[in-house]
Parts: sequence; C-alpha cells; structure tokens
Amino acid sequence: MLRCGDGSLYTGITTDVERRIDEHRAGKRGARYLRSRRPIELLYSTAIGDRSAASVAEYAVKSLDKSQKEALAAGRLSLREVLERRRALQRDRAERTPIR
Repeated sequence: MLRCGDGSLYTGITTDVERRIDEHRAGKRGARYLRSRRPIELLYSTAIGDRSAASVAEYAVKSLDKSQKEALAAGRLSLREVLERRRALQRDRAERTPIR
C-alpha cells in the first residue's frame, strides 16, 4: 500500500516491491493513478503465497475504507482479520441468497 502526495492510498500487488515502487516513481510503467499524485511512500507490504491469494487479499484491502487501511498499515488491524471479515460477509450473503 502506498501513500500518495495528496494523502490518498493506493493498493496493488507485485512480486518485487522495490522494483514496482521505482516504476511508479519513474512514471514509465507505473500506475496512471499515481502519475499525478507524487511523491509516493511505501506504507504497508506483506508477502503472500501466490498470485491468486495476493489478488484475494488485494481485493479485500481495496474494499476497506481509508481509516481501516490506515489501521492495517499501523498494525492496529491485521490482514488475517481483514480476510476473515471478508469471508464472514461472503458466508452471510450466501446464506441469505435464496436458491432458485
């Protein structure tokens, strides 16, 4: 997760955090969202087993509001908690959805 110069937060996945931050800073292969929001700083990162699991985690983090993302970055909220909450919401929705 990156903090942008305008205070917004950006979430993405990569196999090499330092390389990806350099790309964002250079602007050539970086995300378009970040091009006008420099400077950027690394706020939070974690290693996740594989790309599929990383995509699930990224989606869960992107679904958080800004204060929850800040809590995750500060260690007041764990990624495990975020993922467990997401799974609980999905289970609740599945239980409420009528079978046709």
